[in-house]
Amino acid sequence: MPNFLPINTILVPQGAEYKAVCRGLSSVTGSMSTVVAIPVGMKPLLKYLQKSPGNAQFLAPKSRVLIMGICGSLSDRYTVGDIVLYQDCVYQGKRQECDRTFTTQLHSYISEKVSLVKSLTSDRVIWSAPEKRRLGETWAADVVDMEGFTALEFFNAAGVSVAMLRVVSDDCQHDIPDLTSAINSDGSLNPFPLAIAMLRQPLAATRLIRGSLTALKTLEQVTNLLFSGNQLG
Repeated sequence: MPNFLPINTILVPQGAEYKAVCRGLSSVTGSMSTVVAIPVGMKPLLKYLQKSPGNAQFLAPKSRVLIMGICGSLSDRYTVGDIVLYQDCVYQGKRQECDRTFTTQLHSYISEKVSLVKSLTSDRVIWSAPEKRRLGETWAADVVDMEGFTALEFFNAAGVSVAMLRVVSDDCQHDIPDLTSAINSDGSLNPFPLAIAMLRQPLAATRLIRGSLTALKTLEQVTNLLFSGNQLG
């Protein structure tokens, strides 16, 4: 068992990412971590964290929160299926850092499989390849997600140790469908606009589905690795 446990809470965006992490933990005996499905997006997540009945558990003294999920690449260095561990998150020029000790412990445990990265948090879906590359250069960021900065700002203010481990689901060479209209204001996915967005860009949709399946499988494996001590296949 890794020496950095216990990780009190794992936060994962709801839906397929949450299910992948739960599958990774399903065969682990003795894991004391609570897995919590969080809404997608900055505003829904902040609202959730402020009002969640699980707040007392998240904010307990010396508690450790691990945020897991998938992300998009903003750099040629990272491609589909790569495991990344965040050093920090940037949003509109502001920066929030992950807990260094916690991050270092995670990195040393899965060092051969994981890259330390700088992340950009976006309040909308970044779907076009040119914009991904431009944002990567502008903010010196490697990957993008929609929750990281909000989570760090909330937990850092509360003095809770946070680390972020994600898997790349789309690269910066290809567009993915514009899924902005498919995300509800409460951070859930709306199946009908999602289907329309996918149908409008079938090639990009096929690529996104393939990349997401690869990333979710890796997410499941790395979860199992972390909590069981098994090696990645």
